[in-house]
Amino acid sequence: MLTHLSIQNFTLVEKLDLDMRPGMTVITGETGAGKSILLDALGQTLGDRAEADRVRLGATRADITASFDTSRIPAAQEWLVANDLQQIDSPNECLLRRLINNEGKSKSYINGQPATLQQLRMLGEMLIDIHSQHEHQSLLLKETHRRLLDEFGGQAELAKQVRLAYREWQSRLEHYLHLRDNAAEVSARFQLLSYQVSELDQLGLQPGELEKLEAEQRSLANAGDILQGSHELLALCNDDELGLNTNLHRALHILRDMPEKSASLIAAEELLISAQIQVEEACHEIDHHIDTFNLDPERLQLVEERLSAVYDIARKHRIRPEELQEFTARLSLELDQLQSGDAKLDQLAQQVTAAENAFLQLAGQLSNKRLKSATTLAKLVNEQLKNLAMENAKLTVNLHPLIDKPSANGLEEVEFLISTNPGQAPKPLAKVASGGELSRISLAIQVITAQTSATPTLVFDEVDVGIGGATADVVGKLLRQLGEKGQVICVTHLAQVASKGHQHLLVSKKSTKTSAESTLVLLEGEDKVGEIARMLGGAKVTEQSLAHAREILESR
Repeated sequence: MLTHLSIQNFTLVEKLDLDMRPGMTVITGETGAGKSILLDALGQTLGDRAEADRVRLGATRADITASFDTSRIPAAQEWLVANDLQQIDSPNECLLRRLINNEGKSKSYINGQPATLQQLRMLGEMLIDIHSQHEHQSLLLKETHRRLLDEFGGQAELAKQVRLAYREWQSRLEHYLHLRDNAAEVSARFQLLSYQVSELDQLGLQPGELEKLEAEQRSLANAGDILQGSHELLALCNDDELGLNTNLHRALHILRDMPEKSASLIAAEELLISAQIQVEEACHEIDHHIDTFNLDPERLQLVEERLSAVYDIARKHRIRPEELQEFTARLSLELDQLQSGDAKLDQLAQQVTAAENAFLQLAGQLSNKRLKSATTLAKLVNEQLKNLAMENAKLTVNLHPLIDKPSANGLEEVEFLISTNPGQAPKPLAKVASGGELSRISLAIQVITAQTSATPTLVFDEVDVGIGGATADVVGKLLRQLGEKGQVICVTHLAQVASKGHQHLLVSKKSTKTSAESTLVLLEGEDKVGEIARMLGGAKVTEQSLAHAREILESR
């Protein structure tokens, strides 16, 4: 519900901070005092069009903030989470802010984050329902009719299941049609893959084979240089005059013949003995390599041809040679899937049919419940319309079948139709009902659906236009009844309606030669009695009007 409204420099209001309470809040004041300013300001936070003349004369900008408690509005909380706009530290609080400069440009915020007007409007429809001659008349929307009917009949959860089943059906159908309608492309892809996989299978590259071939190719290609270098190494080790073995032998002979050796010379002798052993072993290894090494030009040619085939196919597919095996596996898997295409298409068709049947079953249940709820809702609303001085009005809840074109919302379109005169065929609300009639029709519907409505704050602007006496008293009682189950804000000029409020706000205007200002005050006790008396008797308040005011306040 609406918990606080802050207004600065908006039309005739310089500054206003208003705490809103649950129950029925009435707003009264003399004609021209600006009773609708609060609702106009609230409308700005809900996405109404901004205009430069909304900014108070002499100010550079208007600043309006509306605070809401969303603890009873799960749809609003889900929307805030989905749009990353929920306050982490205060998840049940929602702040809507609108800044309007004196050039008519505006900025919008939701919980301190920049937002579009579309976002304000979408969220606003979940937070508050304004019944007036403004553009917030949600009762003119068929979507509202469907929602109210489903909430009234207790089938909101079933309607949600229908939407989910519809999406599942459409998702499977879209996938099936895509595969079916692209059969030619699938066939061409199958032919291409068959050729490519066959070519890759023919190559038959084995795990680790590429690395072995490249190593072998390097060895065979440098065989002559390797053999020559090996002989040179062996000669360097075994030469009788300059070889490593010969010189190491001489060095050790010198050390052995020394009469006295220091610790360093002893260590040097041990190292030279170890070096002699290492050199002898190296000679044996080199000699073994020479004995087993063969020049094989034919093998070199075979290896290079094999490598060339691998490189050519990799280049053809624009991949690196080492990626060929993974690439082959991927193409083979895709080919297997395409080979089972017909069977898969049949399987998908069966899944589409199953999803469609599941949707139709749920939608059929919803249709039956809607049919029963529509009859009951229309009957109860028409009873309320008689109490609201619309004896000839008759509401019809029309369920128009969507033949061969079901939607996510079911098998029918829900629309409220109204006939306001005897013999007149029911027509859409927007084409028949006047502003005052629409407000009373809205009131009648809201009274019936209040128990199940997802919108806890209802605003009625001049719902008592064109009525008086006993009917006004009925309207007041109905509004109070709604307020006891949520929050109702009502702008009224009738004492019978104002007397029923839980909270009474008085709008007054002070004017000078250069400026005008509207103020809003909370009335309590005798001040409230005095305002009701003024509404009953005009500008002159008498003892009789005061007594009458006390009487109707006590009878509420």
